[in-house]
Amino acid sequence: MISIPARPFNFEAPLSQIALIVVDMQRDFLEVGGFGSSLGNDVERLRSIIPSLLSLINTFRKYNAKIIYLKEGHKPDLSDCPNSKFRRGENEYKIGDLGPLGRILINGEPGNQIIPELSPKIGEIIIEKPGKGGFYKTNLNEQLESLKISHLIFSGVTTEVCVQSTMREAMDRGYETLIVEDATESYFAQFKKSTLEMIISQGGIVGCISNVATIMNSLETRPI
Repeated sequence: MISIPARPFNFEAPLSQIALIVVDMQRDFLEVGGFGSSLGNDVERLRSIIPSLLSLINTFRKYNAKIIYLKEGHKPDLSDCPNSKFRRGENEYKIGDLGPLGRILINGEPGNQIIPELSPKIGEIIIEKPGKGGFYKTNLNEQLESLKISHLIFSGVTTEVCVQSTMREAMDRGYETLIVEDATESYFAQFKKSTLEMIISQGGIVGCISNVATIMNSLETRPI
């Protein structure tokens, strides 16, 4: 059993029942020339979490704990991209357009790949999602059930959109959820702050919150 100090309640479960969810750490959102920068955003804000998130990932790997990567992307023919999503954003490139990193938010394109610094290892699960939430039109729930996972630790980008959406979906499905404060980021500082406050409000209405150092220490010092 691991007990991770967190707010507003501690996050406790056997390590075998915990999975680290890494949300959308892909080139389209974290590199110049991708979808995020085409919207006029400063990608360096998102890149600031790479070192801390890598440390957390490596600690999970050290103990053979489960890691699941989510990637937002669409089929090349855009048949899974609703018009309401396609039209959003006043930017240079639309979803599916050819940009510096290949076609924007299209599965298999260079920009759709996880950034090299966080490249998944063989055997780690990668799930492509057409929506903001990780459960929408994916097999994420089936994967978690097959692994007997009950507790999810969330990291990645952006805090207020895909991370929060997936976290809320997870809670509705009965998973215990924790967000890692220094392993998630937004293009807008106030959006991250507000989202974290929302998640832990009213006794943890969506989940709890901790940080990389605390989680790593809890894994390193857990009873064997």
